[in-house]
Amino acid sequence: MKTKCLFIALLCSLSLSSFGVERIGRLGIGFANQMAVDVPSISFKLQRSKSFAFGGQVGYSNDDNGGGSAAALKIYRNFFEEPNLVFFGSVLGGIINEKRNGVSDSGFQADLTLGSEFSLPGIESLGFSLEFGVSFNKINDFVIETVGNNFLVSAVHFYL
Repeated sequence: MKTKCLFIALLCSLSLSSFGVERIGRLGIGFANQMAVDVPSISFKLQRSKSFAFGGQVGYSNDDNGGGSAAALKIYRNFFEEPNLVFFGSVLGGIINEKRNGVSDSGFQADLTLGSEFSLPGIESLGFSLEFGVSFNKINDFVIETVGNNFLVSAVHFYL
């Protein structure tokens, strides 16, 4: 038991230097599915400073049953940074259009979310996002709903 404790103490005392992913000025291009209409979007994100980024999404489908379009802008405010991980708050505002049975209806969407973007060590050019919060949208009726987006729905960006 004493040997195990000594070994664990030795491992904990080793200093492994790790640094956060530097993305200032880098453009991330990928996909997202955060819009209230069921249209996957092409997404971009540009980190302007250590604490601020902006992004956008655009999606389109000409399917008469479940198609539509969406365009949105998003502002990110970074709160806390760790190696390969950043915690942020964001605001999304967009215009949505939904097609059902050949009828097209337009509206808007506004989201307030908290989330994080992480990268795997060795693959820092890929950023995976997780977000949760509240969404306000109106197509036919005004809807307020909670959102919880995993990285397959929220966003995946490849940083150039």
